[in-house]
Amino acid sequence: MPSRQPTRPNATTEFFRELQTHGHEPSLVKVSGTLRFDIVDDAAAPSHWLVSLKKGEIAVSRKNARADCVVRSDRATFDGVASGRLNAFAALLREALSAQGDVGLLVLFQRLFPPPARSEP
Repeated sequence: MPSRQPTRPNATTEFFRELQTHGHEPSLVKVSGTLRFDIVDDAAAPSHWLVSLKKGEIAVSRKNARADCVVRSDRATFDGVASGRLNAFAALLREALSAQGDVGLLVLFQRLFPPPARSEP
């Protein structure tokens, strides 16, 4: 029987796990609200990540609960955003991801995504 290699978490999972340990974010001290990220894989049911912001305090869960802003994306696109290869707002404008509700929360939340990698000249 072949041995199974442990699967490496994708960029989306790594991003939300890291965010879970983040705790307080000073740049969001005036922000309160909830964002739910629905990440869609081909035939599988969407995975959900619920992020609660309360005056800079960040909490992350896997709940499929009501949120002030709901962001929906396919796995490849969100992996790009979560790794810094894609800008969330640019992906929103290109309709590569969608947002319903308080989109302003997503604009503020975007500062938590990794910055794009800089290319050397």
